[in-house]
Amino acid sequence: MPAEGAAPHGSATSVLTLADIGFAAPRALLARHGLVLVEVAAGEPIPGSYWGDSEAGVIAHEVYARVDTPVHSLLHEACHLMVAPAERRASIHTDASDSQAEEDATCYLQILLADTLAGVGRERLMADMDAWGYSFRLGSTRAWFEHDADDAREWLAARGLLPPAD
Repeated sequence: MPAEGAAPHGSATSVLTLADIGFAAPRALLARHGLVLVEVAAGEPIPGSYWGDSEAGVIAHEVYARVDTPVHSLLHEACHLMVAPAERRASIHTDASDSQAEEDATCYLQILLADTLAGVGRERLMADMDAWGYSFRLGSTRAWFEHDADDAREWLAARGLLPPAD
């Protein structure tokens, strides 16, 4: 989660983008969760993007992205929709965050789901999250995930949102 008032720090060349992994695997992942990945033409504005530029956007059950969209951004916005109750999901447009607990759960879930995408994985995703400017109390995404995210994991578990363990 970016620091309050912060803008994205990363650039398309420093983090993994959809140009690197393609749309097929992310599209299939989102479909398993009842979401639709909508590919936006290069250079066009991304509907529902909170941060603008190449960052993914959300509107109801659709996630919008371009080839230059960072994978961490796509997963983050998609996970916001995954954790949102069905009755709220339909009204989400651009700003999907409901609470700090939900934001933390979103970050945790995006890290877990990175392991399901070939060429991504949690290690790369956490590095990209740090490069972009996510801000955690312990200083890095990895430190938060490994030592300070029990509440996020419990939040997801209580709602049946944890993916099956390998």
